[in-house]
Amino acid sequence: MDRRRFLKQSAVAAGSAAVVAVDQVAKASANERVRVGCVGCGGRALSLVRSFAENKQAQIVAMADIDPSKFPRAIEEAKARQGSVPKTVKDFRTLVDDPKIDVLVVGTPDHWHAIPTILGCINGKDVYVEKPDSHNIIEGQRMVAAMRKHKRIVQMGSQHRSTTRMQSAIEYLKAGGIGRCLVAKAWESSRQGSIGFPKDAKPPENVDYDMWLGSAPKRPFNPNRFHGRWRWFYDYGTGDLGNDGVHRIDMAFAALNAARVGQGDKPLGLPNAISSSGGKWYFNDMQEFPDTLQVNYEYNPDNERPALLTYEMRIWNPYSFEGHSEGAAVYGDRGYMVIGNSGWHAYSAGNKLVKSMGGDSHERPHVQNFLDCVKSREKPYCDLETVGHPASVMCHSGNISARVGRKLFLDHTTESFQNDKGANELRGRIEWRKPWELPEV
Repeated sequence: MDRRRFLKQSAVAAGSAAVVAVDQVAKASANERVRVGCVGCGGRALSLVRSFAENKQAQIVAMADIDPSKFPRAIEEAKARQGSVPKTVKDFRTLVDDPKIDVLVVGTPDHWHAIPTILGCINGKDVYVEKPDSHNIIEGQRMVAAMRKHKRIVQMGSQHRSTTRMQSAIEYLKAGGIGRCLVAKAWESSRQGSIGFPKDAKPPENVDYDMWLGSAPKRPFNPNRFHGRWRWFYDYGTGDLGNDGVHRIDMAFAALNAARVGQGDKPLGLPNAISSSGGKWYFNDMQEFPDTLQVNYEYNPDNERPALLTYEMRIWNPYSFEGHSEGAAVYGDRGYMVIGNSGWHAYSAGNKLVKSMGGDSHERPHVQNFLDCVKSREKPYCDLETVGHPASVMCHSGNISARVGRKLFLDHTTESFQNDKGANELRGRIEWRKPWELPEV
């Protein structure tokens, strides 16, 4: 499909597509399934295929992937759960351009989150996009702008937000369970492996490697820069801070904010200052992001009741911290709470367990929340603008601080760094490789 013709059609169709989408949502609310197009079929996206296909309110009608080898498994999983076989295409723009598709599910690598989401919004589709929201801050801002302008529902895939365990933890903290709170902590201590130094090679047969690169610079194919390992490179990923850290940071932020609101403080927004220390200290391989990192996020809202959120990453640890290999904790003057993937535990000032709740982190409730909001037009639990993008900005800012090696001061209005040209140059790409520039909204 010619890109210039596609974008022209998209712009002309945007207004009418929004009306069509509203009509489709109205039909869906009368027990008709929401028609889903999946962008990406392997890895994390395969789990989303399962969750959307098994939901009785949705039907996956089409899937797109640059690697056709991912289709057979995804088709099998979808058919087993919904009883029908989605069509398959290489080019996601076919899904964007299809007026019969209500929502897009974007389960691609980080550097391919923004363009499908933006084009989906322009064409009147609601979007479920994996975390972090984008490869960089500028892309995330453009996604939010598209969502606002075209009045779309966009859910970011930090699925813990929709779990009973997280919702109950927030309510407990809002009720004042741990008292006045100043400090929260998030961590990753799950051991990762070395990715070595494989040589450049030819792309797998039938893979559209140039399209896989998308906006990223043109480079020779390397197995480490492809399926599963792309996240460790600046061109495509956001390191483990954006991979798993975005969940933990958002958990810690949600807990800290709830505890403070419970004490009558104003809700927290983005941090005022970010400082990272650490580096690639353990693994000797091709990874570009740190394997050892600590990030401090400082809050000073109107000079009232400052707060501190810290994030620690040790992806070479063979043991857990606070009983969880990855998690969050929030500390008050009457007690504290530890939140993991399998539940939360609240303790008194004397370290006595006073309340706990189990649970898991599966995305089924998150998918359900998204589909409910597609029909109701209410904000989902991980609304892109108010939850997903701010959490992603925190991850991007932490990575940028680590790369430039200094403390950064964040302007909340522009999401840029005060008096720091070097850091601001990392808010986006030097250029988005043609023809995959960011769409105008």
